[in-house]
Amino acid sequence: MDEQELGKVWENEERAAYVNGWDFSHIKDRYEEEKDLPWDYRELIGLYLKDGMKLLDYDTGGGEFLLSLHHPYENTAATEGYPPNVELCKKRLVPLGIDLRECADASNVPFGDGSFDIIINRHGDFDPYEIKRLLKPGGVFVTQQVGSHNDADLVELVLPGTPLPFPHNNLTEQKPAFEKAGLRVISSDEAFRPISFYDIGAFVWFARIIEWEFPGFSVDRCFERLLKMQKTIERDGKITGTIHRFMLVCRKEAL
Repeated sequence: MDEQELGKVWENEERAAYVNGWDFSHIKDRYEEEKDLPWDYRELIGLYLKDGMKLLDYDTGGGEFLLSLHHPYENTAATEGYPPNVELCKKRLVPLGIDLRECADASNVPFGDGSFDIIINRHGDFDPYEIKRLLKPGGVFVTQQVGSHNDADLVELVLPGTPLPFPHNNLTEQKPAFEKAGLRVISSDEAFRPISFYDIGAFVWFARIIEWEFPGFSVDRCFERLLKMQKTIERDGKITGTIHRFMLVCRKEAL
């Protein structure tokens, strides 16, 4: 395809950039990430979660991962703050008996003190002091986080000089924050791993979805830089960047 034809294809991907819940199936098999983390978030949760426990999934997205755990619905709660996902969760989770609360403030979660045996959080916001308040004595918090330098090299390719959106979200700074809040860190780890795109259209869709990492991105604004990336794909078969992840498991000490 010539440059004009490529531009039209990429603009179509730009217009298609929308997710229902947190569903990236639109670019399935066109990109790859999180295939080689040194931990498995689901397995981490499985080490602690038992059927009789009260479970909260904070920032549940569309509830997809939460439902995949098959935890008894009467013992399951969730929060979500992004309005389209809130509406989706009302249709998907509430009819099952899951206690859904709309919440966009991690420091003011609308549940009582000591409500949960386990709180899980995948790529969501958090406040260590609020987590401690919400946990029962002996309760556990399990989180996998997107780190401060996530996709930074990809952002630099199209929007050079863009500041990091969450510069303090890394294990070095957050582990002591949980300890300061009075939680005991049971386990922790951090990883930098590849993310690959096999066509620029998939990258365009991704960059429009992850708008907080790629602020102001558009095909029109970044067209010349996208053309350079296209040449890399034609030569190497892919564009590769770096994801940044860290995980923490913390316990509220029993009284």
